[in-house]
Amino acid sequence: MQYIVTLTLNPTVDKSTTADQIVPDQKLRCATPKFEPGGGGINVSRALKRLGADSVAVFPAGGPTGTLLRELLAQEQIQQMPVETVSRTRENFIVVDASNGQQYRFGMPGTELSMEEQQQVLTTLRSLPAKPDFLVISGSLPPGVEPDFLVRVVHAAKEMGIKVVVDTSGPALQQVLNEGVYLAKPNVGELSKMAGVDELDNEAVAAFAQKLVQGGNCDILVVSLGPQGACVVTKDSVDHIPAPAVRKRSTVGAGDSMVAGLVYGLSTGLSIRETGRLGVACGTAATMNPGTELFKKADVEKLYRWLLQSMPMAA
Repeated sequence: MQYIVTLTLNPTVDKSTTADQIVPDQKLRCATPKFEPGGGGINVSRALKRLGADSVAVFPAGGPTGTLLRELLAQEQIQQMPVETVSRTRENFIVVDASNGQQYRFGMPGTELSMEEQQQVLTTLRSLPAKPDFLVISGSLPPGVEPDFLVRVVHAAKEMGIKVVVDTSGPALQQVLNEGVYLAKPNVGELSKMAGVDELDNEAVAAFAQKLVQGGNCDILVVSLGPQGACVVTKDSVDHIPAPAVRKRSTVGAGDSMVAGLVYGLSTGLSIRETGRLGVACGTAATMNPGTELFKKADVEKLYRWLLQSMPMAA
């Protein structure tokens, strides 16, 4: 098994619950809340653990919420290298209306990461006990962090021969692609913005993704198409992978689960075809569970087998 490190610059503690019915101007009785560690890279580490792979999670953490975040990760036996911050870690809130199954997700703004704390993140990455095979950078940027910071991280990792996997959005995604990474996983909306159009159909997704790969922006581009699956593009192939039909209960963590499946596949020597299908299986399986529960490994294995058997070889 290869050495995997995840970086989450805007972590959170996800607090989820259910209410019988959500109506305005009334006191709502909620079920006992569930607390789970969250944020892009942290969820990737959690998902990798479920697949049987260890990773080291690097993230800033501060205040009582930061302490809780570290405790929750320890309970899941996730190796961690937290960076202590002055500001307290944010907390998100998710509530499900039991009367109709609708989910309401309240994302709180991240707390500012000072220049000194950003430098400490870099120092922590440089002080890892060994050179990682993969560095997974996932999630949004908190206040105070410019996209150029990610470019510095990517540049340093590439100089060390580390394969960089990126799942972020906006200017940060564009700038790290300009720097060049091993794998990027934008969704179709993010890819459309980069292409300068309102939307892309499947043919246009593949064409623009090929342009990015051929231009050296990444070796592998995996475009998440939501309920339509994914498009996996390399210099040699374009592979459209439809998502299996399942009962969707929550989309929280589906993208992070997909990234974990992709990294697990690449780190264990699976082919690109197999890796793409494992990523889709993980992302789809995550939607089968409520709240921020991620996926069950048994669901992933079942969906992965189906995708391998039902889908033809990539073009």
